[in-house]
Amino acid sequence: MIDPTTGGRAYYDVIRWLAVAIAIAVLFLALWIIIPAPTYFLLTFGVGGPEVSAWLIVASLIGIGLVARDLQHSSLAKFVVAACAIALVLAASIFARLPATLRRFDRAMRDLSITPARPLRARPLVVRDLFLGISRVEARVTRNIPFATPDGIPLALDVYQPMRPGKFPIVVQVYGGAWQRGDPTSHANFAKWLASSGYVVFAIDYRHAPKWKWHALLDDVDSSLAWIAEHGAEFGGDTSRVVLLGRSAGGHLAMLAAYRPSLLRVRAVVSFYGPTDLTDAYRNPPRPDPLHARELEEALIGGTPSQMPTEYAEASPITYATRPLPPTLLIYGRRDHSVEAKYGARLAAQLAKTGTRVGYLEMPWAEHAFDEVFNGVSSQVALFYTERFLAWAVK
Repeated sequence: MIDPTTGGRAYYDVIRWLAVAIAIAVLFLALWIIIPAPTYFLLTFGVGGPEVSAWLIVASLIGIGLVARDLQHSSLAKFVVAACAIALVLAASIFARLPATLRRFDRAMRDLSITPARPLRARPLVVRDLFLGISRVEARVTRNIPFATPDGIPLALDVYQPMRPGKFPIVVQVYGGAWQRGDPTSHANFAKWLASSGYVVFAIDYRHAPKWKWHALLDDVDSSLAWIAEHGAEFGGDTSRVVLLGRSAGGHLAMLAAYRPSLLRVRAVVSFYGPTDLTDAYRNPPRPDPLHARELEEALIGGTPSQMPTEYAEASPITYATRPLPPTLLIYGRRDHSVEAKYGARLAAQLAKTGTRVGYLEMPWAEHAFDEVFNGVSSQVALFYTERFLAWAVK
């Protein structure tokens, strides 16, 4: 039995300070739902804040519940309630905007004449998955398969296959990393999910800037496609049904590869927050600019747009939007301060003028690299619509 004058007081002190810790933590994370991250270190919170909003709601309610009885006579309790209430409102704002966002995305799919025949996920957002994670899926994974040695640099790819036998459409996954880092194991959960749903996923590698410039990186993507054209069938892949998919720098390379001639007929391309106009992005960098966009582009191209205007144009996907191109799905976060969403919107508008089938999805709460949290709000929504687009593109 707790002594109300000693043990009881100590117990309630622990509860109060636990509530304070919860309040500080949830408020700090929730503020990044509206505050743009000024540095690379803080970008992690800017990305994660909206994606863990469901957890922030639960934690805020717990914090309020722990001090509710002391609210009338404790300034500490009032601080906890105020902090948790702010966090609760900010986190709930994600879900308040979700219905209108989904209606807009559904219209975009209808404009592409994509019918909801059989989406591979039942709903755009599964609340259970926000807390417990997206269900573990089974896939046959083969890693480090060599496909090229440009300038003596060995490049390899990973293959994700369905567990069942058959002939399946191919998704070529190109990782991001500011053109300077990353490897084929990036977003393995996403690749496994697609494989379990009936795709053969080839997660490829490429050389990195600043040592290698943009045309070398693109040559490596082309080399992977040539290898897949020759060997894809050995892994159950249907080389007549190929879609390129990339994120950030990988989305940029995937679009360039899809919009230029290759040995494989590319049915479609999916770009998650990929750069589209390097010249304008250099001249008008985001504010704030946590990734230092100009430095990254100079490292990739080898100079500034004033020094190398032709190279910047050739390395920009929007340059090729002058004729019908493979169907394109563009997915961006409106709060992206690395690759601003306006560039995806401009490319979508330009592609539409050429008669290209294009879908543009913009999530109002999301930052760059939003799908790093695989079971987060934005990642689940993006996965749902990406699956529908892929199923339509390869049918």
